[in-house]
Amino acid sequence: MTEIRVPTLGESVTEATIGRWFKKAGDPVAVDEPLVELETDKVTIEVPAPSAGTLSEIIAADGATVAVGALLGQITDGAGAAKPAAAPAKAAAPAAAAAAPAPAPAAAKAPPADAPLAPSVRKLSAETGIDASTVPGSGKDGRVTKGDMLAAIERAASAPTPVNQPAAAVQVRSPSPADDAAREERVKMTRLRQTIARRLKDVQNTAAMLTTFNEVDMTNVMALRAHYKDAFEKKHGAKLGFMGFFTKAVVQALKDIPAVNAEIDGSDLIYKNYYHIGVAVGTDKGLVVPVVRDCDHKSISDIEKGIADFGRRARDGQLKIDEMQGGTFTITNGGIYGSLMSTPILNAPQSGILGMHKIQERPMVVGGKIEVRPMMYLALSYDHRVIDGKEAVTFLVRVKESLEDPARLVLDL
Repeated sequence: MTEIRVPTLGESVTEATIGRWFKKAGDPVAVDEPLVELETDKVTIEVPAPSAGTLSEIIAADGATVAVGALLGQITDGAGAAKPAAAPAKAAAPAAAAAAPAPAPAAAKAPPADAPLAPSVRKLSAETGIDASTVPGSGKDGRVTKGDMLAAIERAASAPTPVNQPAAAVQVRSPSPADDAAREERVKMTRLRQTIARRLKDVQNTAAMLTTFNEVDMTNVMALRAHYKDAFEKKHGAKLGFMGFFTKAVVQALKDIPAVNAEIDGSDLIYKNYYHIGVAVGTDKGLVVPVVRDCDHKSISDIEKGIADFGRRARDGQLKIDEMQGGTFTITNGGIYGSLMSTPILNAPQSGILGMHKIQERPMVVGGKIEVRPMMYLALSYDHRVIDGKEAVTFLVRVKESLEDPARLVLDL
């Protein structure tokens, strides 16, 4: 008998929801064949069969919330007789047992009332909502350590989550008239969509968010792209788009205005001397933001190939959790859908996000004459707690200057 358990899901991810089982109890399975789909706060992953045989028992049914390491089902090695699927009541017993809180270590004692919390503990407390003062501390003088917080998160995640308590619940709508109700379709939000809703609302509630705008003349970038796109694709095996130029322009601007690449941690500001740029990708299941790391050390071709690969895998649901963590700044391109202007919402805990938009020909005054130019509106949403208005406007002007004169990107100006 082989157990199927929830794998490690990544840093800070402690639970998942059963999306769907690909097999029924009694079905034969091959080793590494996908058995069940798990939805986490960040990605959807498939759990493969650890061995060949027969899926004899399903412990966690579709829609159930499970913690890391929880038992999902069992495989009978070989072609043994299959057991019927476990009844919900049977599945509830181990879940209830797992929900029992682990006893606090005997040596744990209350920390001093004025003991400061470690930054890692404060961050975990803010991300999960678990009050660190309620967690038994195992550190010196009873202080709460990161390990204590992770153990508390694990215990909380093991507790069964009521099905009727969505993560992003804000209000309950009033009933529709009977005629309208008959023409409505009610669909349960995916775990990813619930998380997107909760995180975006949290940003609006906590950050002092403001947006500043500018416009960029895309003439020179478009001419450069048109001239080299065939040679670029032939050499690098990737299409030359605009994201590579925008990413390099953003990195140049972040170097000049480091506050845009910073984040708040309690009463501290963390300035990041590395440039991990998140690129928003729309999928059928919601928006995901894979991160292109160390963009200051990457060429435009490296960035374009990385973004293309992320885009393909995002739409196929094959992104890994660690590929969507650690970003310092985000770029989102609503222009591909026809958006002329928008105010993007911050991707917490980052302090800035750049919105790209549709390229549209407009009459512009150039050297005292009216000319038709391909123009794009840019929007920078930023956290005013970290970034002053002067810094935000200067950042956007730096991006504009680099794009209107692409040689600046090559010459690192």
